[in-house]
Amino acid sequence: MTHSLDHYRLLGRSGLRVSPLALGTMTFGSDWGWGAAEDEARRIFDAYVERGGNFVDTAVNYTNGASERILGTFIKDKRERIVLSTKFTMARDAANINSGGNHRLNLQRSVETSLRQLDTDRIDLLYLHAWDFTTRPDEAMRALDDLVRAGKVLYLGICNTPAWRIAEMQTLADLRGWSPLVALQIEYSLVERTVEHELIPMAEALGLGVLPWSPLGGGILTGKYTSADLNDDNSAEVSADRKGVIASTGHLTQRSLDIADVVGSVAEELGVSRSQVALAWTLLNPAVTAPVMGARTLAQAEDNFGALEITLTEDQIARLDSASRPAPIFPHRFIERPMVRQLIHGTQTVEHRR
Repeated sequence: MTHSLDHYRLLGRSGLRVSPLALGTMTFGSDWGWGAAEDEARRIFDAYVERGGNFVDTAVNYTNGASERILGTFIKDKRERIVLSTKFTMARDAANINSGGNHRLNLQRSVETSLRQLDTDRIDLLYLHAWDFTTRPDEAMRALDDLVRAGKVLYLGICNTPAWRIAEMQTLADLRGWSPLVALQIEYSLVERTVEHELIPMAEALGLGVLPWSPLGGGILTGKYTSADLNDDNSAEVSADRKGVIASTGHLTQRSLDIADVVGSVAEELGVSRSQVALAWTLLNPAVTAPVMGARTLAQAEDNFGALEITLTEDQIARLDSASRPAPIFPHRFIERPMVRQLIHGTQTVEHRR
């Protein structure tokens, strides 16, 4: 069965049309010891594009630059069809203190590096990859706007940054007439829902489309881990283990395995894969534009495409939500108490929006 990726969505507050699954290419290249070789990466890319996929994600440092270089060759004859996104922040030279961070110097040099590696004249969507806690937000936003005005970058996004800082940056852009942020890439899955407290509501309010990374929870939701894999240091970062983990998880806990069991039960009921159920669940959130799917084999990619055909029942959604719901935090934990609601609104009721 061929699964279509051409049911396009608008990206945040922009008019840019993108596919409901983004193709993540951190797996393109074997420089980190676990990625797809170029021929397999080509098959994955071609399968994605042939199904109407147009939203491709990479970063200047993925597989030491190999991801961008490989991708550059793949998109050469399809450049106008592809919405190409990449990222800056991560150091390109560990010995050079200014080759990483959010400051203007690294931003400029990183974008120049990406343009060379991708062999293109522009970056359609540039993400700030992670907040460095040192650069002033006005420096970062003005420098990003300069790149948009120069035509080297068309749209802006941000990843892995506190919600309050993103809100500050978006407000600066709006007040000063700079290019706004239109995309937010964050970890989001059935084993990582804490972003629902602040980041996702912020994105909805300020016009950023959400792109979940690691929607399969570092592989946990696929069912390849059991209680036998638990140890005394499950928060440790893992680059590659005997089961092929390719990201730092920090989620290999009994609770996560229990969530994965519910995913497995739902997948069995529907006759589909666990990966498809996990991806389909992220797509239920109206703030989500497109999960970023990563695959090391064509078979994995084709399985992920099938998530777009999955329809979860209300009962199945309720079971998944119940198993994975994060504990409330302050101030919501306080404000949502009936006594406090009554103190705020009196004896009357009012339609409540988060």
